Amino acid sequence: MGSPELGGSGAAPALDLAGVTLTYRELDRAVDGWIDRYEPGPRGYDASTLPVADALICICAAARRGIPVAVEDPAARPKRGEWPAEAFLLVATSGSTGRPRPLARTAASWYDSFPVFTDLTGVTPRDRVLITGPLHATMHLFGALHALWRGACVTDDPARATVVHAVPSVLRELVSRAPRLRTAIVAGIAADPGALAAARHLRVIEYYGASEVSLVAAREVPAPLRLLPAVQARIRDGLLHVRSPYTVLGAPDWFCVGDLAELGADGELRVHGRGEAVINVGGTSVVAEDVERVLGAIDGVAVAAVIGSPHAVLGETVTAAVQLDGAEIGEIRRRARGLLSKEAMPRRWVPVPEMPTTAAGKIARGRLKDLLV
Repeated sequence: MGSPELGGSGAAPALDLAGVTLTYRELDRAVDGWIDRYEPGPRGYDASTLPVADALICICAAARRGIPVAVEDPAARPKRGEWPAEAFLLVATSGSTGRPRPLARTAASWYDSFPVFTDLTGVTPRDRVLITGPLHATMHLFGALHALWRGACVTDDPARATVVHAVPSVLRELVSRAPRLRTAIVAGIAADPGALAAARHLRVIEYYGASEVSLVAAREVPAPLRLLPAVQARIRDGLLHVRSPYTVLGAPDWFCVGDLAELGADGELRVHGRGEAVINVGGTSVVAEDVERVLGAIDGVAVAAVIGSPHAVLGETVTAAVQLDGAEIGEIRRRARGLLSKEAMPRRWVPVPEMPTTAAGKIARGRLKDLLV
């Protein structure tokens, strides 16, 4: 398939990661050197435990050779059987609701989406693109490979970055350390008001997707989310189903993402959160992520997460875990009463020193339930 992984050339900067700086000329040589030096194993290359710069060289070498490469969390590798012969990336789901599940995708399932992603984000070869999480979290891997395809520089230095890929909680903390930023690309979970306020001087692009289907919809804040041109969607029993050229191998023609959503006639998409994160309070459906967005917008709340707790009469009630930032839980509870319905109002409040999250920055609901139930 040639060399679609590198969009830059010559002395243009390609990598600036953990003290490793390579131009595109040097990166191209490093990729060829990797091919000469390392023979693939039975499942191709494995970049899972490598430093980020070496991992990207390894992944580009796999793309150049047309062989698979595993990019998985070494601490939680999924059990994997056979995979299709056309597989390129061996990755996994984020594990936000359980153990990560193995996935395999072709190179085209990502590279074919890069032109429309470029149009959405405006990333140019002159940009330094900041990656804020591990490559086994697919939003960061996608961002890094897109940057290299575009000819931009992939970096871990906030001080020099002009574009960042981040989940909202990371963006909120990062902005003050990244004076050159012009664009923030937000994914993983919906952008909360606090993160958007911190990035109000930036162009903010938010996209919605999943490990299995890649890009589904995107927007430039404050416009609404809209489906990508090549993506179709429909709602069945309140849940979003997607048909897309960007899905993983083996996915059904119409893939159920598992999110509650509404779809407008013009392709506008409103996502309400995971179907399994719906809390049934006395017959009223409360969407956990809706409550989390309200709580997360209250001053003094760094992060909030809610789950359903069993109740003998109501079936379930809402329990809130709150990571505080200079506020008292009683004050947060008082302010929440004026913002939430009676059913959505948490009956139990649990301050936590740090919210359990996945490597992608999503709330790890399975671990949260273990802590709270």
